[in-house]
Amino acid sequence: MTASETSDYSSLRANVSFLGRTLGEVVADAEGEDFLALVEEIRTLSKLAREGSEGAREQLLSLLRGLDESQLVPVARIFSQFLNLANIADQQHNVSREMDASFSATRTLASTLEKLGEAGQDATAIAEAVQRLRIELVLTAHPTEITRRTLIHKHGEIAASLSALELNGHTERERQQILRRLRELIAQIWHGVDFRREKPTPVDEARWGFAVVEGALWQAVPEFLRRLDTVLQSAGGDGLPVDAAPVSFLSWMGGDRDGNPYVTAAVTREVLLMARWKAAELYLQDIAVLIEELSMTRASATLSSLYPEANEPYRALLRELRGRLRITLRALESELEGTPALDNPAVITRAEEIFEPLLLCYESLMQCGMALIAEGPLLNLMRRVRCFGVHLLRLDIRQHSERHTAALSEITRWLGVGDYADWDEAQRQAFLLQELNSKRPLLPVGWQGDADTNEVLATCKVVAQQPAEALGAYVISMAHYPSDVLAVLLLLQEQGCRHAIPIAPLFETLNDLDRAATAVDALLSQPWYKAYANGRQMVMIGYSDSAKDAGMLAAAWAQYRAQEALLEVGQRHGVELTLFHGRGGTIGRGGAPARDALLSQPPGSLRNGLRVTEQGEMIRVKLGGTAIATKTLALYTSAILEANLTTPPDPAPEWRDIMDSLSEDSCASYRRLVRDDADFVAYFRQATPERELGSLPLGSRPARRNLDGGIESLRAIPWIFAWSQNRLMLPAWLGAGAALQKALESGHQDVLAEMVRHWPFFETRMSMLEMVFAKADPELSAYYEALLVEPRLRVIGEALRQQMASDRDTLLRLLGKRALLEDQAWLAESIQLRNIYTDPLNYLQAELLKRQRDAGDAAEDHVKNAIMVTIAGVAAGMRNTG
Repeated sequence: MTASETSDYSSLRANVSFLGRTLGEVVADAEGEDFLALVEEIRTLSKLAREGSEGAREQLLSLLRGLDESQLVPVARIFSQFLNLANIADQQHNVSREMDASFSATRTLASTLEKLGEAGQDATAIAEAVQRLRIELVLTAHPTEITRRTLIHKHGEIAASLSALELNGHTERERQQILRRLRELIAQIWHGVDFRREKPTPVDEARWGFAVVEGALWQAVPEFLRRLDTVLQSAGGDGLPVDAAPVSFLSWMGGDRDGNPYVTAAVTREVLLMARWKAAELYLQDIAVLIEELSMTRASATLSSLYPEANEPYRALLRELRGRLRITLRALESELEGTPALDNPAVITRAEEIFEPLLLCYESLMQCGMALIAEGPLLNLMRRVRCFGVHLLRLDIRQHSERHTAALSEITRWLGVGDYADWDEAQRQAFLLQELNSKRPLLPVGWQGDADTNEVLATCKVVAQQPAEALGAYVISMAHYPSDVLAVLLLLQEQGCRHAIPIAPLFETLNDLDRAATAVDALLSQPWYKAYANGRQMVMIGYSDSAKDAGMLAAAWAQYRAQEALLEVGQRHGVELTLFHGRGGTIGRGGAPARDALLSQPPGSLRNGLRVTEQGEMIRVKLGGTAIATKTLALYTSAILEANLTTPPDPAPEWRDIMDSLSEDSCASYRRLVRDDADFVAYFRQATPERELGSLPLGSRPARRNLDGGIESLRAIPWIFAWSQNRLMLPAWLGAGAALQKALESGHQDVLAEMVRHWPFFETRMSMLEMVFAKADPELSAYYEALLVEPRLRVIGEALRQQMASDRDTLLRLLGKRALLEDQAWLAESIQLRNIYTDPLNYLQAELLKRQRDAGDAAEDHVKNAIMVTIAGVAAGMRNTG
């Protein structure tokens, strides 16, 4: 049952109205009643314009153009902050007590187990599937998180206050205290600064990731496992073992150096040390609580024998553990300050050094009849240790394949054996395998290359110096061939790496996805590598760049086929294949509701677990609070269990044939504009705020790999972000509708309708396409174009808007609908309500972009600041960025 089927949304509407009124009161106090009246006039005109009132749009535009310098930023801010408040209320509603009975994490898990039971799965089969669960969520710091950490904190406090208002039994005084707290928080936001003044460093981004763990995941993980355990027992199972760890978290923050010159070997080492420090600090806090609470005197013979003089043996053991954690913290602080101190044998280096003493306490309490105590905070901490280890977030290392090629090219030239970059694949593999099997080092001690090569080698040295438990995988961006993997292994071996870190080739373009299985097959056919892999292989599927390369529909089908082919290769070689999904939050980057996305995967693709990126602002949306993170973990678990214990439909041959045609036609249509039209890049840069995005203090990584390049050099995230700002949403639909129209004209309507009804992969893509068209606004994009695009290029925009209208009609015909989202009334209403507040931001942004571009370097700060606010506000209104 969905949320829309269980709620009339009256409480959500009331919360949004209350927050809006409170914002208005705060702004009136700060800026004056005349300013609030101006804002209300803008809002009213925006509403009338959306309702089709003649002249309202022109009045609105005239009013916005006439704002004086002092009004630009405040007007943009109030609309932007209202959208933020509406988002907070919406997210809080999803985890509210009102929704608990039908939409909570517990209900989600229980419903799935009931469904599986009805499908014939017994408790044993379900328990085995739970035991095999492996969910790895990889937190990444992509440059779309536009909200400052201090604002994220305030947003969390607002959500907590709204939750407190749900409780019954408040006295009027208590209720007024909560309302006052809400007003205080909104006033703090209004009187504060919305954005960072400078771009964050990679270390800043890592700290943000640690804050997500401390603020949400530290509580959410044991809460999720407790709920899963309860549901399993209620369904007749045995529950979870105390060392269960079905979910873990990793990070790219401080490890992703692809195109980011600020992520160096030194930064990676610092982030790894900081992660250990934060983990030790969090464990120390929890141990302090246990020391306070575990004052019992009865203990097992084993525990009593260890502390024969102690009247309270649990406290004696925990104080000893606390002492080691304190030593560990001091040693890590010394390391971070540049003074080696980790060789102290008292320093904790393995998770077992924390878990085993806790397990001893747990077993003793259970043996002595104190299960209620054992299964409280002690069990929570044990489960945290199993999830987070001593490294908190295992770190992935990511680097572009070209950097490895360049390093080896310099090395082979120095060795006098030729230029690695000029060799074909066979020559490269022969050289790499020869060196991997060699007993002598590749380079003399102390050899120095150029700065880039030295940095590659320094990174490999840092990897070699870490325990295997600190690291996730080494991801190779733009991987093409087996040599890309072997190259990394040789460089790691040369720097003394002795642990078998998983090497994950990332296949990103359409061609590379099509060749992925062939490359992995050739790799696993090499005896040396097969032995290294030891029965396991990870492959990363790129959603963002493949969609930028070929369009949404062609990329989605290529990703699907690549997964199928890779699974077959893994099975043939007897290798357990883990598919790593590089999804983003938006539809143009593979985004979709979690359950829909997982159930639309090829059959068997989740058998070895789920590894997926959580990117940018989606970390905050899905994992930013304890309740929402608990629910997200339950959604992932439910979908994986359902996918693995039921049989997803294998697409019929006729469906595959049609998808092949749709892919080919949609790719051709997409590339005809994006690649082949010589004027397209100029149009894109004029019609969107793409140029201005690069100046925003969003993330540490540059928006472009090559500042002088075209679309191919632009990162997929700002590519999506820019089009969402001018509301054309082009990457999420271009090519798909034209291909569908061609298929309909060829007489395939019945088969396409069957695919929508019976194939989750296709149904999900059509559903997401419908969402895109509902959020897009061709009139707004036309306004941007009229102000910002030189006349000779406007024909491109006119053609795109005509194509969008035709594609929308094609989709409605296929779905048998008269209007977009006609079966999702609340969602349609929500989008329309947001448009009232987003439209003025869009109009104002276009006007400000024109002023800034006309002024060039002489553009005034208030214009630049107002543009930044409108970008944040539109992102909030669209509910996504990248």
